[in-house]
Amino acid sequence: MSKLIFINLPVADLPKATAFYEAVGARKNPQFSDHTGSCLVFSDTIHAMLLTHEKFRQFTTKQIADAHRSAEVLICISADSRADVDAVVEKATRAGGAADPTPTQDFGFMYGRSFEDLDGHIWEIMWMDAEAASKACQKEGAAQ
Repeated sequence: MSKLIFINLPVADLPKATAFYEAVGARKNPQFSDHTGSCLVFSDTIHAMLLTHEKFRQFTTKQIADAHRSAEVLICISADSRADVDAVVEKATRAGGAADPTPTQDFGFMYGRSFEDLDGHIWEIMWMDAEAASKACQKEGAAQ
């Protein structure tokens, strides 16, 4: 069985945050959602748990970071193509997020952009041609 990842994110407004991620392309799983949290499914193995601050506090004694003021994590998810990278960032922007809070990365064989959600959490969207990346790494290793 594949390992699953559940990213737990504190959100200020659960209905707005849920709508944002649905607009970006995630699907809400009602089986694991209620008035304190929404389970958003990105793939069979990747899920984001959007939690109200009250619910999030049940899992940690640490202060909840204000992601608009400080970076607590950079979440990176893969895309199937360069065009898909751009499409996801465009969807996030149309849904109220901010495009490209981190520098765009374009190495030919790898392309990535990012968006910031309504609560300031940063998501990187990355496409990579694995074969070309492997060749580039081999070429770089041979040059050293």
